[in-house]
Amino acid sequence: MNIKNFDLLVIGGGILGTFHAYHALNKGLKVGVIEKNTLPMGATVRNFGQVVPSGMNLKWQNYGRESLNIYKSIQSKFDISIRENGTVYIASDQEELQLIEELHQINKDNSYGSVLLTKDECLNKYAGLRSDYCIGGLFFPEEVTVEPRTMIHRLRKYMEEQLGLHFFPNTTIMSTEETSGTVKVQDASGNKFSAQKVIICNGNDFKSLYPQIYNDSDLVVSKLQMLQTRPQPANYKLNGSVLTGWTIRRYEAFEECPSYTEVKQKEDPDTFQKKFGVHILFKQAIDGSVILGDSHEYADAAKVDDLGFDINSAIDDFMISEAKKIVDLPTYEIKNRWLGFYSQCKNGDIFQHNVSPNVHIVTGIGGKGMTGSAGFSKENLLRLLNI
Repeated sequence: MNIKNFDLLVIGGGILGTFHAYHALNKGLKVGVIEKNTLPMGATVRNFGQVVPSGMNLKWQNYGRESLNIYKSIQSKFDISIRENGTVYIASDQEELQLIEELHQINKDNSYGSVLLTKDECLNKYAGLRSDYCIGGLFFPEEVTVEPRTMIHRLRKYMEEQLGLHFFPNTTIMSTEETSGTVKVQDASGNKFSAQKVIICNGNDFKSLYPQIYNDSDLVVSKLQMLQTRPQPANYKLNGSVLTGWTIRRYEAFEECPSYTEVKQKEDPDTFQKKFGVHILFKQAIDGSVILGDSHEYADAAKVDDLGFDINSAIDDFMISEAKKIVDLPTYEIKNRWLGFYSQCKNGDIFQHNVSPNVHIVTGIGGKGMTGSAGFSKENLLRLLNI
């Protein structure tokens, strides 16, 4: 049987695996990416497509800022759907206003550009933003949006055509075995691969390879609900990513603000919004539709099936109702509803485990995937390759 040989094999074709492969190709390695589906179908394509380093703590903001540089560099050579249209956080009360003012100062000290906006500036900049909701905003001009359902496919095409990537779809890996520094990999059809290094970026697939490792870990899976309106009228434009008050109270970047703990202590923990981890975000897609959401429900890796695959209509109705209090869209007619699932760690920021000296699991990046993967993978690959 013919064995396909590589310097690096990446198992998992989502954003985290793809960028490990991207950086390896730029190091001159022969790289294969193995994907169990025809195309990636996980969190990489089931998210907002917002690249927002501003929402991360300092460590991950630095990864996110490097990601911005990488995205923009690729976009300058090949259209992967990057739009540099910025991110805004809209404050709805004095506590949120104080938090964005504090975050502005933190980012100023970190040399990351942001601009405080008055209420009137926000209302003039964001069409339909309600005057009875907004009292001010914080704008990050360098941040970008992507089209998640197309970006990863365009990125892979760029890597195949210009960097020499080998891509293997519809391939489920069943085993890896390392002998004398070489890793033998076999798929469900009996096909075999060989590599000097294997990186497993499996998202929330905890059943195919090494399930016990995940069951014994602190990994959890988050289930999210998102909605998409039908395309808005051609004359309606909502620029960039619009993140709102509950986002200010949720994103980890704000945990570094001096007043954050006091603000959180005043919140009622028993609301519908808290029960389902709802915060309201808006992003207009290229076709004019607006994506909004989202919610968060959690289960341990060993009990991921408990989350189910049903859309909770009460959550959707609640998110639409709350969104209408923030932005007057020309239409809130919903054309698409979907679930997203991503894995994250209870006690750390990413899950890494060495199965053997040259077989490495890297997953559990959580909601940081679209923003942080490109920058994190660049550093992590060098560590795994001992460069």
